[in-house]
Amino acid sequence: MRAVIAEDSVLLRIGLVKVLEMAGFEVAAETGDAEDLLRAVEEHRPDLALVDVRMPPGFTDEGVRAALMIRQQWPDTAVLLLSQYVEERYAADLLATQTGGIGYLLKQRVADVEEFVDALRRVAAGGTALDPQVVAQLLLRRGGPDPLERLTPREREVLALMAEGRSNAGIAAELVVSESAVAKHINNIFAKLDLPIADGDHRRVLAVLRFLDGGPA
Repeated sequence: MRAVIAEDSVLLRIGLVKVLEMAGFEVAAETGDAEDLLRAVEEHRPDLALVDVRMPPGFTDEGVRAALMIRQQWPDTAVLLLSQYVEERYAADLLATQTGGIGYLLKQRVADVEEFVDALRRVAAGGTALDPQVVAQLLLRRGGPDPLERLTPREREVLALMAEGRSNAGIAAELVVSESAVAKHINNIFAKLDLPIADGDHRRVLAVLRFLDGGPA
């Protein structure tokens, strides 16, 4: 799989290139600003774009705006945002554009190479990868009636882990339960959220979107 990297910190960019190459990715281009990122994606049509949230010239939301444009113009390119801090509105903006091939992680996750590579591959394959701290912040910011109030505490735990992009096996390992128990919880979540019958992966994404939005998917 091919990837492009947009990160203004030269040292971190060098590290990301090495991690991706070790994971079997071909790094087609690397850049430090959003405009060059868009040109690189248009030229190389990569499977994955790894994008810093804040880049020159303003160091505000240049990476997010570029990521949104990538998802609109080149939807086959998955996008994984990297951020120094939790900025949940950016995750919500990106998730609103598509139902797969998206991720939002804090830069500290790069240090755990195995977990980071797993997230890269999951996003490149059309899945999701959301930082646990982002999920926690989304829960804390929610006010008023909870549209997920029908879920039990355990079902909420399962849904939060789904939002992080965990597989059934990963959720089972985290909660120390059987995979069959996880599958039962997920089916209950689908039913309680009134999600339409569809393929399993699509229903998982709908559930995650409803969880993140705090309202109807």
